[in-house]
Amino acid sequence: MKVFKFGGASVKDADGIKNVYEVLQQVGHEDVLLVISAMGKTTNALEVVIKDYVSKSPELQSSIQEVKKYHNQILIDLFDDDKHPVFAAVNHIFSDLESFLKNNKSPNYNFVYDQIVSQGEIVSTTIVSHYFNYRGLKNQWLDVREFIKTDNTYRDAIVDWDQTQKLISKNVKKKSLNITQGFLGSDENNFTTTLGREGSDYTAAIFAYCLNAESVTIWKDVPGVLNADPRYFENAVLLNQISYREAIELAFYGATVIHPKTLQPLQKKEIPLYVKSFVNPLLPGTSVSKGADLEPHAPCFIVKKDQLLISLSSLDFSFIMEENISEIFALLHKYKMKVHLIQNSAISFSVCVDDKFGNFQELKTILSKKFKVTYNDNVSLYTIRHFNERSADAVAKNKEVLVRQVSRETMQIVTK
Repeated sequence: MKVFKFGGASVKDADGIKNVYEVLQQVGHEDVLLVISAMGKTTNALEVVIKDYVSKSPELQSSIQEVKKYHNQILIDLFDDDKHPVFAAVNHIFSDLESFLKNNKSPNYNFVYDQIVSQGEIVSTTIVSHYFNYRGLKNQWLDVREFIKTDNTYRDAIVDWDQTQKLISKNVKKKSLNITQGFLGSDENNFTTTLGREGSDYTAAIFAYCLNAESVTIWKDVPGVLNADPRYFENAVLLNQISYREAIELAFYGATVIHPKTLQPLQKKEIPLYVKSFVNPLLPGTSVSKGADLEPHAPCFIVKKDQLLISLSSLDFSFIMEENISEIFALLHKYKMKVHLIQNSAISFSVCVDDKFGNFQELKTILSKKFKVTYNDNVSLYTIRHFNERSADAVAKNKEVLVRQVSRETMQIVTK
């Protein structure tokens, strides 16, 4: 079996969904499992719904209607008959969403987040499955929450691999086309969980691992893995082949083309990963597989925007030692700060973090009891794999450099 993953950009409108159908006609669809994300910017739109719900905003109904209107237009563009069962199926999903908003009693924001935002994937796969059947491409729609079981760490759930393996290997039909959702799972009480933003790649890897798949292909709007994000860097070039190790390094540092958790399960079973273009599906794209000789020879650039640089120094000029660092990291873990860079001296300690859960002010209050805390928000972290001085100078040009750190293969620069 092959596993294909199509992200939100590939199914953002009716033409996108029609194109996915055409891609499958060109590359084959027998014995394939499709993992599909929410359509376009639906996740962002549902986050607005969550914000309005939590804040008891009078705009809540309006934000819900925006999501419904967007999907309804796609339905109208795809199906000639408004009596087609897909219309009732999508209405039922939105009715369930509104019922949850009306009846929920949980004050847990992360729990609420997962129950609401997950509906984007449920709707998108429902529409795609019905459209393929409508075009004569028979498929089986799978609710991924019945297959991927996790703990109850809402918004960043940890997979129960043993249980997931049993459910997938027993219940996924081979020699057919299966369609399921990315990003989602469920806990032991069958409440929906999510695997972290952009987690659909990881979903594809989980299924591939459990099914001993032939390969995984991630279909993107770029020709493959580039050495830089073309939104931020000019003259980005395609990397034709890279090793699992290099792909893991690039993903860890923030390359958005592959989710960081995707590579490990594939590497364990040496399942090749392909990153290809859904615009030109017959082009070779990038292959990721085993082999030290597959490292790129050009510098690779990664940028993470909207980061937070926190600098701590001791109040009494005493050294910041191992016990202090241990305590700091325990707090960073507690407040869910994703650490991307560390630098320390005798009496100072700096970290560049991603505060995606908005916990910094609370963390700062705790840290201020023992340390002097200074910080820069909205900084950018540039990582250059296989750097040279020319590439480093290009990144730093016309920017205020706050931190520069160099290792054998990698340079990281924090800029304001």
